[in-house]
Amino acid sequence: MNDETLGHEYLSIEGLALYLQVSQRLVFGAKAAAIAQQRVASVQTLSGTGALHLGALFLSRFLPESGSKRVLVSDPPYVNHIPILRHAGLETGLYPYYSVKTRSIDFAGLQEGLTTAPDGSTILLHVCAHNPTGTDLSAEQWKEVAQIMKTKRQIPFFDSAYQGFASGDPESDTWPVRYFVDQNFGVVLVAQSYAKNFGLYGERAGCLHVVTSSPELTGNIFSQLRVLQRVTVSTPPAFGARIVSTVLDDGELEAVWREDLKTMAGRIVEMRHALREQLEESGTPGRWDHLTSQIGMFCYSGLTAEQVVTLREFHHVYMTRDGRMSVAGLNDSNVAYVGRAIKQVIEQGLY
Repeated sequence: MNDETLGHEYLSIEGLALYLQVSQRLVFGAKAAAIAQQRVASVQTLSGTGALHLGALFLSRFLPESGSKRVLVSDPPYVNHIPILRHAGLETGLYPYYSVKTRSIDFAGLQEGLTTAPDGSTILLHVCAHNPTGTDLSAEQWKEVAQIMKTKRQIPFFDSAYQGFASGDPESDTWPVRYFVDQNFGVVLVAQSYAKNFGLYGERAGCLHVVTSSPELTGNIFSQLRVLQRVTVSTPPAFGARIVSTVLDDGELEAVWREDLKTMAGRIVEMRHALREQLEESGTPGRWDHLTSQIGMFCYSGLTAEQVVTLREFHHVYMTRDGRMSVAGLNDSNVAYVGRAIKQVIEQGLY
């Protein structure tokens, strides 16, 4: 408000320069070799959705015709991944990720799915706090995935929607991206969002990063990303980018932000434990350990579509039909009520 140098003019096509710099540092690390060697092409986007869209357009336009224009997403997928990819003209497929039976990652299925996928396919990966299941790969599992994908010459396309909201530590949450970049894939794409970790849902602050093998290739890709940006949104919005830049370019403000992330992530963990405790102590049928083994904002509850509808109609407890609930919507005042409602629906079968 008090900065008279700021106005409402257009940003450049690629976005606010400082915003792109701090965004690169947050994802790849302040001392990342890829940044120092100018191997990262970055464009400001309309939050994570815009980054996914721009990345999909780029792949649709520039993947070789003789190669695979097929992008595989996790099963179950984030609800908007497949529509975005298909809208850009890409073929889609699924790779196994989650076992409903064990309520955990189907890692053997995941390995087989990637191994049997066509060479050169693009694999859409959740960096952390997998949406909708809340189940993440371990470091060792990520390493095995990277090895399979390198052998198959597959392209990693990371969706980073919750950096800092999984563990409370942005550095830990983005480790898979940094590991893949260090493995010298020819190209790595990262769709970054500030909606959750900055609360900028309505300001549409995001970024698409493309890591390449050389500064020359990076320059070529950056040029083409600007062309695609020009014919879609022309220039990105300034306000959210200025907020992010102001915070992440100031050591004291960034420290406060990181503490706030720990607080938010910690509160979500507390709510997971509170709901599990409520369900188990009240004798609710079924296993509920997955509530605390999952991570991030969302929980794949295991409730059926019929039970979800009953919770909505009779108890005004809301979640998506696949049983995904927002743990962030729980608090000390409502968690007991939600637990009792779930117990009643399961025991009485009101559907």
